[in-house]
Amino acid sequence: MRKKGARPEEILPSLAEKGGVLGGSVREVSRETGVPEAEVWGAGTFYGLLAEPGERVRVCGGLSCHLAGTDRLCDDLRAEGHTVEQVSCLGRCDQAPAALDPSLELLSGVEPGRVLPADRELPIDLGGPDYGGYTALERARDLGPAAVIDLVEAAGLQGRGGAAFPAHLKWRAVRAARDATRYLVVNADEGEPGTFKDREVMLRRPHRLLEGAAIAAEAVGAREIVLYLRGEFLDCARSLERALEEALPALAGLTLHLHLGHGAYICGEETALLESLEGRRGEPRLKPPFPTEAGLRGRPTLIHNVETLACLPFVLTEGGEAFRALGRTEPGTKLYCASGAVKRPGVYELPLGVTLDELVEAAGGYRGTPRAFSPGGASSGFLPMRERGRPLDVKHLAEVGSMLGSAGVVVLPDTVDLLEAARVQLAFFAAESCGQCAPCRIGTRFLLQAATRFAGGEAAALAHAGDVAWEMAEGSICGLGMSAASPLTSLQRHFPELFEGGEG
Repeated sequence: MRKKGARPEEILPSLAEKGGVLGGSVREVSRETGVPEAEVWGAGTFYGLLAEPGERVRVCGGLSCHLAGTDRLCDDLRAEGHTVEQVSCLGRCDQAPAALDPSLELLSGVEPGRVLPADRELPIDLGGPDYGGYTALERARDLGPAAVIDLVEAAGLQGRGGAAFPAHLKWRAVRAARDATRYLVVNADEGEPGTFKDREVMLRRPHRLLEGAAIAAEAVGAREIVLYLRGEFLDCARSLERALEEALPALAGLTLHLHLGHGAYICGEETALLESLEGRRGEPRLKPPFPTEAGLRGRPTLIHNVETLACLPFVLTEGGEAFRALGRTEPGTKLYCASGAVKRPGVYELPLGVTLDELVEAAGGYRGTPRAFSPGGASSGFLPMRERGRPLDVKHLAEVGSMLGSAGVVVLPDTVDLLEAARVQLAFFAAESCGQCAPCRIGTRFLLQAATRFAGGEAAALAHAGDVAWEMAEGSICGLGMSAASPLTSLQRHFPELFEGGEG
């Protein structure tokens, strides 16, 4: 039975301070927080950075890193005497193959990814200086909440984390809530393979993010901002901490907290993130109620992705119509990540709706002959190069059964075994499923095993893959289970020749 006055929100930070789920740490945290040992253990073992303490080098097994030589890097590190763990993804696709030392610092001689040169006409402008004047926040305060929300609606700003939900609708819902205690949560738990845009915003433009967060918080009546940051992004944490110290005078009246995650991809789903903040396993909640009604600590909560918030200073200073006009097929610019078989992997801010060829031109061109590409992270599956002229936006990608998602574009050359690429993506989802929904928990593993057997020559191994994919899409409560089959089903749709005669 939980003790009166128990403090579950302290479980995960306390375990992290004590080095993870060790013999005595669970008992000690239980005593400090008043939460039963079983709950402490159950929460802690859910998270990769807490579950198995120990000195090791973490090597990324994501698709871009796999293409760049993950297996070879693991062998080299082991030969040097390191204990090595291959993990799902480290969010360093532009620095592939990426690895973190035991202190979670980048262990790589790979050149950092590229961005476009400074251009003050771009809303986020990753290549520009990080201004800290907070003039957009001052303008927001002068205009008042109603006018600010109207500006966001005029801009047509949609969520940049993957869902593409109109921002102003979430703002109005939180603003209209009867409960006067409201929160803003910044979702900076970037874990989708192929995606590293939010990382670059936090490293290069932390003030732009903080100013955008303050604008949003004041517009919806939130006085407390929680930045939930991926636990492996220690460089981003340092960048944000410096910016927070510099910005304190401008942020008067707001309380900001920086919370480091503990290694679980599923916490990028907004309700799983809330569960994690409250000290529990990061398992998505059933909706409704939506976070705008009952979010953090049961209060109305606005949750936004890093990129979404970083667009706001431009909207306030230049106007909603100016932002909208920057897009080609949909409003605004978009931070597109480019990795894989491109000459200059990086993050490129381009009009929303550019084509693959235009993005890759900004990234220096193709390396080798391209055969396929993933347009929006692992969840978007694969498309053939005949779609290279299709706008990379929500609507046009949906027409071919794909999605823009987080705009993590990975280009695959003709030297790559596409079935192996799909197997890598399927392995990611099997490892990162939280296990709450049976269709996802069982289905991700079934598809991985079936694809592996098919690649080994068992022609009938995929006979039930379509049925399983349907069950996952219909029976899962969050986007992971709904899209986890995409790496395989997209190949079946667009590359049917791979499945003739059991050959990959």
